[in-house]
Amino acid sequence: MMIKTQEYIQSEKEKFVSELLDLLKIPSISADPAFKNNVMNCAERLAEKLREIGIEKVESCQTAGYPIVYGEKLINPNLPTVLVYGHYDVQPADPIELWASPPFEPVIKKTEIHPEGAIFARGACDDKGQMFMHVKAVEAMLKANELPCNVKFMIEGEEEVGSENLGIFVKNNKEKLNADIILVSDTGMLANDTPSVTTGLRGLSYVEVEVTGPNRDLHSGLYGGCVANPINVLAQMIASLHDENGKITIPGFYDKVVELSDEERAEMAKAPFSHEEYCKALDLKDVMGEAGYSTPERGSIRPTLDVNGIWGGYTGEGAKTVIASKAYAKISMRLVPDQDPEEITLLFKNHFEAITPNGVRVVVKPHHGGEAAVTPIDSVGYKAASLAYEKAFGKKPIPVRSGGSIPIVAMFEKELGLKTILMGFGLNSDAIHSPNEHYGLFNFYKGIETIPYFYHFFTELNAK
Repeated sequence: MMIKTQEYIQSEKEKFVSELLDLLKIPSISADPAFKNNVMNCAERLAEKLREIGIEKVESCQTAGYPIVYGEKLINPNLPTVLVYGHYDVQPADPIELWASPPFEPVIKKTEIHPEGAIFARGACDDKGQMFMHVKAVEAMLKANELPCNVKFMIEGEEEVGSENLGIFVKNNKEKLNADIILVSDTGMLANDTPSVTTGLRGLSYVEVEVTGPNRDLHSGLYGGCVANPINVLAQMIASLHDENGKITIPGFYDKVVELSDEERAEMAKAPFSHEEYCKALDLKDVMGEAGYSTPERGSIRPTLDVNGIWGGYTGEGAKTVIASKAYAKISMRLVPDQDPEEITLLFKNHFEAITPNGVRVVVKPHHGGEAAVTPIDSVGYKAASLAYEKAFGKKPIPVRSGGSIPIVAMFEKELGLKTILMGFGLNSDAIHSPNEHYGLFNFYKGIETIPYFYHFFTELNAK
């Protein structure tokens, strides 16, 4: 099974890495207009790579922002079609001074976690390295004449800035994107010796609140104790959003939360977790969270509410005795199935306004959001992924729920009616979005080896 494909992969490893290093040298930073030409060049380079391996109808589809690179290889209309999604844009590299080597001059260095070496560069793991695994895996199957089904690529250049134009593209190209499953590698696994498949992603509701008291900043000696201090009030209001058991106090917040069965929680609990190591890594004495749930559960299958930023008043050097006129906070709520982000945002707004004392005024400004997504472990897609990991790693992967959010997954299901399989090969230690981002050579190669097995098993299971 896939013998020639695997032989080709083993023989071309050095070439695969060399091509990835060239891709990583392009500073395709979508957030900074100064890098516009680089982002466009990266899209063209990727399109060239797809053409080189034999992908057909390759095009850089223009959007209001950066292009979406599309291509396909349709070998038989009666066979399943896998739609591969990824992104070629990367996060800004700041702060540059914290990088041990220049972020767009990739180097390979050995580390304790990656004794065989890791590629250090911005985008190495997120997502050029993981996206490029799919290009090379399909190349290997085509060269070996072992591609078992149809494949389409959709690789965007705006993921790091919210994928603003992807939804429009998907809505306008449903026929072009017609497939049976979406395959994504933009997540991670538990460890190199503990493969896992991400089966759930939390949704998101993000708001900003503004609390206004007096019409100007006041002298704290003359007015302290006489008028409401917006910063004090905001702190009290935020504190009231959780009870003594860590439960969120917004009325109706939990009404649609889907509770996992004991069997599902037991399956999740198979993932290795050390409370001691967790606390040590974060320099904590102990953890905190909702009573009745483990730390991994709190960070994946339970909804949360966190303050992401809070400010107001004087924060400069020295002292300034002032009661600020305004105070602000940014608050994110991670959501689980079947919580609706718009509904949760409205519940938050209504509650926050309801608990506002008479001495201040409150404005709640909604930002972005997204729905949670779940892939059932009894689905054909998950079974194919599980068999693929088992074949490549010699052990079954553990299904895990991620605490993060990838709103496009829910969008794909809504617009295309397709489930997404998240076959990530990165590690939590890869420092994505941070200085010294890296991606292990083991992970890069193992991803290329594993992906063809997914195609094989997905085609085989669909034929039954």
